[in-house]
Amino acid sequence: MTNSENGTDGPITELTSDESWELLGSEKLGRLVLSVADRIDVFPVNYVAHQGKLLFRTAEGTKLVELTIHQQVAFEVDHVSEVLGWSVVVHGSARRLQTSAEIAAADELPLQSWVPTPKFNYVEISPREITGRRFVFGAEPRP
Repeated sequence: MTNSENGTDGPITELTSDESWELLGSEKLGRLVLSVADRIDVFPVNYVAHQGKLLFRTAEGTKLVELTIHQQVAFEVDHVSEVLGWSVVVHGSARRLQTSAEIAAADELPLQSWVPTPKFNYVEISPREITGRRFVFGAEPRP
Protein backbone atom coordinates (compact mmCIF):
# COMPACT_ATOMS: atom_id res chain seq x y z
CA MET A 1 0.00 0.00 0.00
CA THR A 2 1.42 3.39 -0.94
CA ASN A 3 1.05 6.48 1.20
CA SER A 4 -1.45 8.00 -1.23
CA GLU A 5 -3.60 4.86 -1.03
CA ASN A 6 -3.86 5.03 2.77
CA GLY A 7 -4.48 8.79 2.92
CA THR A 8 -1.13 9.98 4.22
CA ASP A 9 1.62 12.14 2.73
CA GLY A 10 4.53 10.43 4.45
CA PRO A 11 5.34 7.91 7.15
CA ILE A 12 4.07 10.28 9.89
CA THR A 13 0.97 12.43 9.53
CA GLU A 14 -0.20 14.97 12.10
CA LEU A 15 -3.94 14.58 12.71
CA THR A 16 -6.43 17.37 13.15
CA SER A 17 -8.40 17.67 16.36
CA ASP A 18 -11.50 16.32 14.59
CA GLU A 19 -9.57 13.33 13.20
CA SER A 20 -8.14 12.65 16.67
CA TRP A 21 -11.62 12.76 18.26
CA GLU A 22 -12.94 10.38 15.64
CA LEU A 23 -10.17 7.91 16.48
CA LEU A 24 -10.77 8.31 20.22
CA GLY A 25 -14.39 7.31 19.59
CA SER A 26 -13.31 4.18 17.72
CA GLU A 27 -11.47 2.58 20.64
CA LYS A 28 -12.48 1.62 24.16
CA LEU A 29 -9.16 1.13 26.01
CA GLY A 30 -6.76 3.95 26.88
CA ARG A 31 -4.02 4.80 29.34
CA LEU A 32 -4.54 7.39 32.06
CA VAL A 33 -1.33 9.11 33.16
CA LEU A 34 -1.27 10.73 36.61
CA SER A 35 1.51 12.48 38.50
CA VAL A 36 1.57 13.05 42.26
CA ALA A 37 4.56 13.86 44.48
CA ASP A 38 7.22 13.22 41.81
CA ARG A 39 5.69 9.84 40.92
CA ILE A 40 4.11 9.10 37.55
CA ASP A 41 1.55 6.32 37.27
CA VAL A 42 -0.10 4.84 34.18
CA PHE A 43 -3.45 3.06 34.45
CA PRO A 44 -5.22 1.21 31.63
CA VAL A 45 -8.91 2.12 31.64
CA ASN A 46 -11.86 1.42 29.42
CA TYR A 47 -13.56 4.65 28.48
CA VAL A 48 -16.09 6.36 26.26
CA ALA A 49 -15.66 9.59 24.28
CA HIS A 50 -18.84 11.65 24.56
CA GLN A 51 -19.62 15.28 23.71
CA GLY A 52 -16.00 16.43 23.79
CA LYS A 53 -15.16 14.66 27.05
CA LEU A 54 -13.72 11.28 28.04
CA LEU A 55 -15.44 9.29 30.78
CA PHE A 56 -14.44 6.18 32.68
CA ARG A 57 -15.47 4.33 35.82
CA THR A 58 -13.21 3.39 38.69
CA ALA A 59 -13.31 1.84 42.13
CA GLU A 60 -11.97 3.49 45.27
CA GLY A 61 -8.18 3.31 45.29
CA THR A 62 -4.92 4.79 44.08
CA LYS A 63 -6.22 6.10 40.76
CA LEU A 64 -9.10 8.01 42.33
CA VAL A 65 -6.93 9.38 45.15
CA GLU A 66 -4.23 10.56 42.73
CA LEU A 67 -6.59 12.37 40.37
CA THR A 68 -8.26 14.01 43.36
CA ILE A 69 -4.88 15.33 44.55
CA HIS A 70 -3.74 16.49 41.12
CA GLN A 71 -6.43 16.91 38.47
CA GLN A 72 -4.08 17.53 35.52
CA VAL A 73 -3.81 14.31 33.51
CA ALA A 74 -2.70 12.88 30.21
CA PHE A 75 -4.66 10.20 28.38
CA GLU A 76 -3.29 8.14 25.50
CA VAL A 77 -5.03 5.84 23.04
CA ASP A 78 -3.41 4.01 20.15
CA HIS A 79 -4.05 1.37 17.56
CA VAL A 80 -1.71 -0.76 15.45
CA SER A 81 -2.32 -2.90 12.38
CA GLU A 82 0.25 -4.60 10.16
CA VAL A 83 0.84 -1.52 8.01
CA LEU A 84 -0.58 1.45 9.92
CA GLY A 85 -0.76 2.80 13.43
CA TRP A 86 -1.98 5.89 15.22
CA SER A 87 -1.69 7.53 18.59
CA VAL A 88 -3.81 10.25 20.20
CA VAL A 89 -2.80 12.08 23.39
CA VAL A 90 -5.18 14.23 25.41
CA HIS A 91 -3.97 16.66 28.08
CA GLY A 92 -6.61 18.00 30.41
CA SER A 93 -8.18 17.94 33.82
CA ALA A 94 -10.04 15.10 35.47
CA ARG A 95 -12.78 15.25 38.04
CA ARG A 96 -15.05 12.76 39.73
CA LEU A 97 -18.69 13.29 38.81
CA GLN A 98 -20.59 14.43 41.89
CA THR A 99 -24.21 15.29 41.21
CA SER A 100 -26.95 12.74 40.77
CA ALA A 101 -27.81 14.32 37.39
CA GLU A 102 -24.21 13.90 36.13
CA ILE A 103 -24.06 10.30 37.34
CA ALA A 104 -27.48 9.47 35.85
CA ALA A 105 -26.36 10.88 32.48
CA ALA A 106 -23.11 8.88 32.65
CA ASP A 107 -25.10 5.72 33.48
CA GLU A 108 -26.81 6.06 30.08
CA LEU A 109 -23.50 5.85 28.19
CA PRO A 110 -22.13 2.55 26.81
CA LEU A 111 -19.50 2.31 29.54
CA GLN A 112 -19.29 -1.13 31.06
CA SER A 113 -16.56 -2.37 33.36
CA TRP A 114 -14.38 -5.02 31.73
CA VAL A 115 -13.14 -6.36 35.06
CA PRO A 116 -15.83 -7.91 37.28
CA THR A 117 -15.37 -5.51 40.19
CA PRO A 118 -17.75 -2.81 41.39
CA LYS A 119 -16.83 0.64 40.05
CA PHE A 120 -19.18 3.27 41.39
CA ASN A 121 -17.11 6.37 40.61
CA TYR A 122 -17.41 8.14 37.27
CA VAL A 123 -14.52 10.34 36.17
CA GLU A 124 -14.69 12.92 33.40
CA ILE A 125 -11.65 14.25 31.55
CA SER A 126 -12.07 17.72 30.05
CA PRO A 127 -9.45 18.15 27.32
CA ARG A 128 -7.24 21.20 27.19
CA GLU A 129 -5.18 19.90 24.25
CA ILE A 130 -5.48 16.96 21.87
CA THR A 131 -2.80 15.79 19.47
CA GLY A 132 -2.66 12.81 17.18
CA ARG A 133 -0.39 11.18 14.65
CA ARG A 134 -0.85 8.43 12.09
CA PHE A 135 2.08 6.19 11.14
CA VAL A 136 2.79 4.14 8.02
CA PHE A 137 5.05 1.22 8.86
CA GLY A 138 7.88 0.10 6.61
CA ALA A 139 11.56 -0.51 6.35
CA GLU A 140 13.93 2.15 7.62
CA PRO A 141 15.32 4.22 4.71
CA ARG A 142 18.92 3.65 3.78
CA PRO A 143 21.34 6.57 4.17
